[in-house]
Amino acid sequence: MSISLRNPYSIYYLTAMKTKSFLLCLLLAISANAQIVCHDASAFPLLGKATETTLTRYERLPDSLRNISRKPLWELGRNSAGLAVRFRSNSTRIAAKWEVLLNRNMNHMTPTGIKGLDLYCLQDGKWLFAGSGRPQGKVNEATIVKDMLPEEREYLLFLSLYDGVTSLSIGIDSLSQISGPVTELPVRKKPVVFYGTIILQGGCASRPGMAHTNILERWLNRECINLGFSGNALLDLEIADVIAGVDASMFVLDFVPNATVEQMRERADKFYTTIRSKHPDTPVLFVEDPLFTHSPFDTRIAKEVKDKNETLNAFFRSLKQRGEKNIYFLASRDIIGHDGEATVDGIHFTDLGFMRYAEILYPILEKHVRP
Repeated sequence: MSISLRNPYSIYYLTAMKTKSFLLCLLLAISANAQIVCHDASAFPLLGKATETTLTRYERLPDSLRNISRKPLWELGRNSAGLAVRFRSNSTRIAAKWEVLLNRNMNHMTPTGIKGLDLYCLQDGKWLFAGSGRPQGKVNEATIVKDMLPEEREYLLFLSLYDGVTSLSIGIDSLSQISGPVTELPVRKKPVVFYGTIILQGGCASRPGMAHTNILERWLNRECINLGFSGNALLDLEIADVIAGVDASMFVLDFVPNATVEQMRERADKFYTTIRSKHPDTPVLFVEDPLFTHSPFDTRIAKEVKDKNETLNAFFRSLKQRGEKNIYFLASRDIIGHDGEATVDGIHFTDLGFMRYAEILYPILEKHVRP
């Protein structure tokens, strides 16, 4: 566009643009030099909980199970997998201070996935990755994203997958504002409830946002509740009671990698009927054990997966034969692809594995999730 300097309107336009640019630069400079002020995240909505009666805010099982559930199951319930804080701010920076329960480390999963944070921003109805809070230990502090324009944005902050967050504060510029969300996304009515194993809990995503339940929460724009318990999805009936307490749009039962053939034969029907008795019409999806990438070589694993999947198939057929409605079955053959590259160790999913799993689940959930 050519601008004539002889035209007084052109001169006015240039002056206005320069003034606007100057003010913007001034505002950015002020924001850059402003101190970060931390706000307790308990002031903002928390997504992903099946119950509000937990011992502390950022855990997943009701405190009533403290002396009822098996110790490993109870302790895993204190991990913050699937929990996310929703807020809104016009800050040029988003920071966080958080403390974790155990300061856990594992040799096949990143510290950020275990005990870090993951921030997403809502843009045109879709959630875009903004940055991660990388942990230093038990007590952590991180600037997640900075140098943004001072505009109002909606955020979704995913919490640690394999450790429990015991305290959390969100940091913003001292001259900026923070509040609860204005946009009701993800939709919280009729969440999707997932029950399962270490994979469902998020092992071994590189960061919290890459667990498949968190991916699906963003894609569906629907709250997802993660009841994944590493090595402990053994069809404990008190967990069925927790699941049945949620007015869900769909239940996804992904317990086969942990439960033995004997446990499935003894407990699967009671577990299912506990949920079904409270929700006679809600869709229930049963998921087979994945075909782990090392099973072509490990004959023991191959036989175990085959036996477990046959047991689940037999149980599902029995439900169909007795007239159960709104039950669905996901076979394992395509869950993580066919190139053998979707796990960190033959079993636990990488980000690639989680993305592939989410892509398989998405059309099923989208079809059956209730408005």
